[in-house]
Amino acid sequence: MTEDQWGALQGQLRETVGANNYANWIEPLEFEGVTDGIARFAVPTSFLGNYVHRNYGELLQYTMSTAGAEVRRLQFDVPANKATSPMAQAGQSAKMSPVPRGPAKPAPSKSSQPKSMPRSDMADLLPSAPLDKRFTFDTFVVGKPNELAHAAARRVGEGGEVTFNPLFLYGGVGLGKTHLMHAIAWELKSRSPHLNVLYLSAEQFMYRFVQALRDRKMMDFKQIFRSVDVLMVDDVQFIAGKDSTQEEFFHTFNALVDQNKQIIISADRAPGEIKDLENRIQSRLQSGLVVDLHPTDYELRLGILHSKLATHRLQYPELELDEKVLEFLAHRISTNVRVLEGALTRLFAFASLVGRPITMELTQDCLADVLRASERKITIEEIQRQVAEHYNIRLSELVGPKRLRVFARPRQVAMYLCKQLTSRSLPEIGRRFGGRDHTTVMHGVRRIEELKIQDGQIAEDLEMLRRTLEA
Repeated sequence: MTEDQWGALQGQLRETVGANNYANWIEPLEFEGVTDGIARFAVPTSFLGNYVHRNYGELLQYTMSTAGAEVRRLQFDVPANKATSPMAQAGQSAKMSPVPRGPAKPAPSKSSQPKSMPRSDMADLLPSAPLDKRFTFDTFVVGKPNELAHAAARRVGEGGEVTFNPLFLYGGVGLGKTHLMHAIAWELKSRSPHLNVLYLSAEQFMYRFVQALRDRKMMDFKQIFRSVDVLMVDDVQFIAGKDSTQEEFFHTFNALVDQNKQIIISADRAPGEIKDLENRIQSRLQSGLVVDLHPTDYELRLGILHSKLATHRLQYPELELDEKVLEFLAHRISTNVRVLEGALTRLFAFASLVGRPITMELTQDCLADVLRASERKITIEEIQRQVAEHYNIRLSELVGPKRLRVFARPRQVAMYLCKQLTSRSLPEIGRRFGGRDHTTVMHGVRRIEELKIQDGQIAEDLEMLRRTLEA
C-alpha cells in the first residue's frame, strides 16, 4: 500500500469513527508503509499507539484490506526524537501484538466506536480544557485587592524553579481567579513551549476519572495526569464529598509534588473552609502559597471599566460616552466583575442599536434590571442563617437566651452584620434576636468592632460572611 492509497482511506475512516475521534487518534498517525504483512505507523507517543491499537486496530486492518493490502499486524513506532517525551514509554518503539486475522467484517458504525478524550492543543494529546485568549496578564487589571495574587501568578508564569507548590488562589465569583489561571497557562506556553501544561476544571477531572473507571482504563488515566509538567485545576471545591475522586486527586497531587512539578489550584474559599474536603487534601493545599483575591474596591472597578472602554471604542468609534457613567457603574455594581463588564458591553450594544449617546439616562433605562439586582436587600433572617451555619450551631441557639460564649459570640457577629448590611434599626434587630433590648445590640456591635482589630480570626469570619451574603 502506498502513502497515496493511505491518504485516500482517511476520508473513509473519518466517516466511520466521527470527526472528533479521527482528529484525536487517527490523524496523528504517520503511515510508513506495509512490509511483509506489517503496516507501520509513526506515532507521537507510545500511549497513543497503544490506544489506537486497542480500540481501532481491527478497523484499520479491515479498511486497509479493502484497499487490497495484505495486513496481518500493525506496528506503531515512536521516532527517536520523540522517545524522551513524558508520555513515551522506555524504548523508541512500541510494537503491538498481531491483530487476529479473520474473515473481513463490515466496518463498525460510528455509535460502536469508543469515546475519546477531548482533543488537546498539546502535542501529546493531553485532555486540556481550552484557554480564553482574552485572559492574559496584559488584560488583567491590578489593584490593591488582587495585587498579591497577580504577583504570585506572575512568578509561577515565569517558570523556572518551583518556589511554592501548590499556588492556591481563592475568592468569590467574578474576582479574577480563572483569568489568572488562564494567564499563567498562556505565559508558560509562551516562555516554555516544551512544557506539558494541563488546565482543567475539577468537574472535568472528576469526569475523566469516572470515565476511566467505567472503561477500565485507570492506568491510562494515571499515566496522563502524572506525566504533566504543570497541573492546573480550577474550582477544586467541586471534588469535596466525592471520596474516590478525592483519593485519586490526592495521589496525583503527591506524585507531581514528588517530581517537583508545579501545581496551581483555585477555589471559591480557603482550603480549610471547603466543607467535606478530606483533611489530608486540605493539609496538602495549605502547604504552598494560599492567596485570597479580595472583593474589588471602587478604584479597581473603575480601572477595569476604563480598560474595557478602549476595546469598545474600537468597536463603536461613533458613540459618545459621558465619563460619569463609568463612575456610576463602578459605584453601583460592586460584587461581580463579570456583571460589571457585561453591563458595559450591553450598554454599548444598546446605544449603537438605538443610535443614541451613552448618557446617565440611557444607562438607567438599559441596565434597569442589573441595577435593581445590585440593590438586593440582605435580610436579618439571611444573616442569622448564614452565621448559624458558619459557626455550626442551631438557629434557635443563635437567637435564644443562652449566654454561653459558644452561642454569644456568633450572636454578636450576627448583630454586627445586621447593623452593617441592613437598614434596620437597633430596636428591630434586637426584637429579631429573641426580643433583646437595643442596648444589648449596641454592646454586641461595639464588642465585635473591638475584636475585629484584636482577633484576626474574627476579622476573617466577618469578611467571609459578608462576601457570602453579598454574593
